[in-house]
Amino acid sequence: MTVLAPAHAVSPAIAAPQVRLSVAPMMDWTDTHCRVFHRAIAPHARLYTEMVHANAVIHGDRPRLLAMDPVEHPVALQLGGSEPELLAQAARIGADWGFDEINLNCGCPSDRVQAGRFGACLMREPDLVAESVAAMIGACDVPVTVKCRLGVDDEHRFEVFLDFVDRVAAAGCRSFVVHARNAWLKGLSPKENREVPPLRYDWAYRLKLERPQLQVVVNGGIADLAEATVHLDHADGAMLGRAAYHDPYLLHRLDVAWFGGVERSRADLLRGLRPYVESQLERGVFLKHIARHLLGLFHGERGGRAFRQILSEGAHRPGADWSLIERAIEVTESFAGRDAA
Repeated sequence: MTVLAPAHAVSPAIAAPQVRLSVAPMMDWTDTHCRVFHRAIAPHARLYTEMVHANAVIHGDRPRLLAMDPVEHPVALQLGGSEPELLAQAARIGADWGFDEINLNCGCPSDRVQAGRFGACLMREPDLVAESVAAMIGACDVPVTVKCRLGVDDEHRFEVFLDFVDRVAAAGCRSFVVHARNAWLKGLSPKENREVPPLRYDWAYRLKLERPQLQVVVNGGIADLAEATVHLDHADGAMLGRAAYHDPYLLHRLDVAWFGGVERSRADLLRGLRPYVESQLERGVFLKHIARHLLGLFHGERGGRAFRQILSEGAHRPGADWSLIERAIEVTESFAGRDAA
């Protein structure tokens, strides 16, 4: 097997930012409203957009697809695609729109992605990924990073994974987010692909050990503060996905534990979002588009179910405004008051 020169031998890319805590790109979830909420509760986390195909960036509704509030920074645009010229053009557009990083998706296993020859199936084409990354680096002035799996289907050789990373690193990529599972392209749904293939964090750790010049961020199956913190002993950072979305207060606890500061209550954090919510309502945004991202804030807390129910039942109604969120908070606080009494 031919391995290209190690990454330290080539330096065309902008140095990768140091990322300890990040929130994974999640389709239909990490839109701009979600990211503003996550920024309010985790000031130091790096945030990612949903994956956007390069063609959509070039030809689609950019104000909608690339919507971003200034408070979100630092925020990365994740691109899908497999044509270097188009990815380069989309990367340039993303940088011009103010994104702090452009990330190439080499890990999504959905049928739609496979049909378009991008996502996880790109791990079988490391030279194409390297060509794409080089084109993206040449087209924009922000770091270009890659999010990948360990391999696809029945490929379980670490040296194949390492060869993929080496080829892409030789093209200038300095930062890899490693979802520490294989992607099974046949027989599993995207949801099953996040749960069924076994986790092998040791591969990500070994990658960092053997390629210390690269930034390695571990992703996949991280569910609590203790699990996330263990990864910092072996890699540069941890990326949370569904856990951060379903239990967003975990993000706040991680931010405080890793970067310092005072832990704030859920209600206090949410009330800090009021100016943003009201400004969006004034622009014609319906409350339901924001409230859906807030439902997990009181996860595991007394009153959490009532909080979710009030928002779920009321946010879609005409005229729903901040008062609905305030009522949900007050109901939840009443449960805490009863416990204290």
